[in-house]
Amino acid sequence: MSIQILSSEIINQIAAGEVVERPAHLIKELIENSLDASATQITVEITNGGRFVRVIDNGHGILSSELGSALQRHATSKIRKTADLWNLNTFGFRGEALASAAAVSQLTLKSFHRDEKKPSSIESNFGALSDVKPAALTRGTEILIESLFENVPARLKFLRSESTEAQQVKLVVKALALAHHEVEFKLLNEGELQLFLPKKNSKLERVQDILEKKSFFESQNQKGSMKCHVVFSSPHEVAKTSKQIWIFAQNRWIQDRAIQAAVMDAYRSLLMHGEYPHAVVWLECDPAEIDVNIHPTKSQIKFQDPSAAFRIVHHTLRDALERAPWISSYQPATQRAPEVVQENLKLNDHRFEQTHFKNKSFNLNDLTFLKVEHNNFLSNAADQKSDQGTPQKSYWSQLQIIGQANLTYIVCQKEDRLVFVDQHAAHERVVYEKLMESWKNKKFEIQDYLFPLAIDLSEDKVEVLLAAKADIESLGFEIEQLGPQVLGVKAAPHLIKDGSLPAVFDKMAQDLLINGGSFAIEKKISDLFATMACHSVVRAGQSLSREEMHELLVSMDQYSLSSFCPHGRPVSVEKSFNELEKLFGRIN
Repeated sequence: MSIQILSSEIINQIAAGEVVERPAHLIKELIENSLDASATQITVEITNGGRFVRVIDNGHGILSSELGSALQRHATSKIRKTADLWNLNTFGFRGEALASAAAVSQLTLKSFHRDEKKPSSIESNFGALSDVKPAALTRGTEILIESLFENVPARLKFLRSESTEAQQVKLVVKALALAHHEVEFKLLNEGELQLFLPKKNSKLERVQDILEKKSFFESQNQKGSMKCHVVFSSPHEVAKTSKQIWIFAQNRWIQDRAIQAAVMDAYRSLLMHGEYPHAVVWLECDPAEIDVNIHPTKSQIKFQDPSAAFRIVHHTLRDALERAPWISSYQPATQRAPEVVQENLKLNDHRFEQTHFKNKSFNLNDLTFLKVEHNNFLSNAADQKSDQGTPQKSYWSQLQIIGQANLTYIVCQKEDRLVFVDQHAAHERVVYEKLMESWKNKKFEIQDYLFPLAIDLSEDKVEVLLAAKADIESLGFEIEQLGPQVLGVKAAPHLIKDGSLPAVFDKMAQDLLINGGSFAIEKKISDLFATMACHSVVRAGQSLSREEMHELLVSMDQYSLSSFCPHGRPVSVEKSFNELEKLFGRIN
């Protein structure tokens, strides 16, 4: 077949296929145009799953003389030169959305520009434009789209059910409303009001309005030109998928696996396997530091320094989580699955030697397996100075101990409720925190090897580990390159057994390749310490004296995250006397 120039009709349909995959994508583009026009009220109407769409706004409008140009490909008022792509302050910039919609639908564009005395309209019949005519419109712009994809049967065939497409539209409207709390949004489906989101005074208020959770917290941070604002849920209120993690950069709704990983890692040791937080992340930076022109639907962007974006999200959220009181009585807690979910450490046929965990007796002062000197592991909690200053500080030590149930749970009373504390999970958190504290404060011995331990890795993993050499060696390791695919370990902290080093560095390299930064090292160490703590603490079925139970509760007050074991399992469950009286039929 000979090479031929495609007709403009085919070119437009190809372009439309990239930008308008489904009604939700089209509506996202139209709403973003409204936002670029400084609209403060946006109404979206759909029928038949989005094959009929109407978007109305109160923005500044389009001049009647420019209506025809607005429906042409690559016609835009938002950029003039290449350099403008690196200094974008608008959502649109390609000039493709309206042209793409016009190519695959019957489109009517009405607009009343703020500098004109009357509104005008233009129509497009699958790309064929009419003349500009007078119209009836109060203010702003109205775009009506009918018969979407009827001239592209293949595209129409791949649409999902009307209910599924309508749900996708609703998701888009929610996302854009999260990004713009100062704008009012309405969504009507088949004439029925699906969403009404009035203007809000803050991001937090908007999140509470959309995500319908009672307890949300927020934190903000800035490093250099990068700003981060996070609204997040208590670890007691969890989702079963990652869909409740929303990410925005320059108020653009984006999909970013690295930022999502930063959120999940911030909740490390607070969630069980299969649990996800409710979190909304907004990032802002100098427009020159991001590239938004890498994806047809603009759902992905590229940060000039992705590690900086990861770090600020992780630190902002983790710091906030460590400062908040997560005891269930302070927050409305959702029911958690009762099963213990433990992570089995896989070390390529290498395991932690069981000599690490020989001492099974309950003695909080005895942590000899750490090979770290702790003259007073459990000093008086009242003498411990915490920079967090949360109400959790004296919660556990003030519990009145009643006894031990099933040699597993410490039964306590607190004012108007009973509190059941899982002794294994509680001790696990205390030992884990002490391990992490020793690690961070470098209170450990360094083991030098007579000959470097050789670890086989892929070439890119060796390279990324060597690039992070300073961070790695600051934590007690000493590494060198023995070959293109061989890393040599000359020294390592005595806390880490030799047999686990291959897995430590392999996982560390994976995390560095994905996200970058020294956090990857801490994450792997955290996983190891969680496993060590699990195997070295008091078990279920072990009898404790009242003194030992009190000592454990006092030690828990030293740590802000003591409501969860390192694997995210809850440490305590509460039952109010009011609930008990209802169970016994004493009150209705």
